Amino acid sequence: MRAWVVEGTGAPGEVLQLTDRDAPVPREGTFLMEVGAVGVGLPDVFMCRGTYPLGPSQGSFTPGQEVCGTVVDAGGDGALEVGQRVMAVTSFQDGNGGFAEQCLGLGASAFAVPDSMDDATAAGFLIPYHTAWIGLVRRGALAAAETLLVLGAAGGTGAAACSLGAALGAQVIGVAGGPERCGVAASFGAHHTVDHREGDIAAAVLELTDGRGVDVVYDPVGGEAYTAATRCVARDARIVVIGYASGEWAPINVRHMVQRNYSVVGAIPARYSRQERLADHQELSALWEAGSIHSVVSDTYPFDALPDAMAALESRAVVGRVVLEVNRGHHRSA
Repeated sequence: MRAWVVEGTGAPGEVLQLTDRDAPVPREGTFLMEVGAVGVGLPDVFMCRGTYPLGPSQGSFTPGQEVCGTVVDAGGDGALEVGQRVMAVTSFQDGNGGFAEQCLGLGASAFAVPDSMDDATAAGFLIPYHTAWIGLVRRGALAAAETLLVLGAAGGTGAAACSLGAALGAQVIGVAGGPERCGVAASFGAHHTVDHREGDIAAAVLELTDGRGVDVVYDPVGGEAYTAATRCVARDARIVVIGYASGEWAPINVRHMVQRNYSVVGAIPARYSRQERLADHQELSALWEAGSIHSVVSDTYPFDALPDAMAALESRAVVGRVVLEVNRGHHRSA
């Protein structure tokens, strides 16, 4: 099979090599799948550069965290069937990620794909939306009519939070850079947008909320954006830390938390049971089927163009979620 392999550490275009290799053999807890499409994210860029804390520790490896495809070898636990179409998190931590014609999926993170969802959409659905559900519902306890501030609202993770937050009845404020990206955030569900290039985020948010501030902050950015968000939170607010797209984790100031009466929580789907994840996926699938949440995939690239997709992502030239189409014969929407 063909697979993209990272050799060494550096910019994706310098360390990615398209090679022929044997298909990986499933081990306990994994299954083999033929990949229809695979999401491309900043963690994949960070893996190439050797700066992603959850990536493979050494040697050559294939990145790619989330995929949609068909089960080829279901493994031994009986939870999946050969020929079943699923979206899944891959075994990227062991070097068997999704930038290949076949890859290993994690059985505990494999979920049925709604019939109305094509491969490209499904490949960009699992991580953004499951993370948004954990962050907003389970950890952020977002209630209808509360105000939600989404940082990085034009990126794949932020776009999913905008869409889900609006579906849950919240008033959504999206933060993005530039008029075009603010427009994208609005198209995903943000009721108001703040252009962080035009001035202080906190001042703009306080003006939009008549000085009250926001109830929940969804932060996949970290760094200065997080600090700005702490200056425009309401009493009893929850800041949900997701990631560090800025390159810096949220610089949490405990004294400020105490003085302003807000809490900071972390969110990652991996810490939840299979039963809890299945329940979350059922809720999300129902919202999808009802048309309440939307695809966050903005662009697709052919399999041979992975370095170009990563370069565009790293340069912040894209919005939403970027997807690599691997096997073009797979399911597409009408």
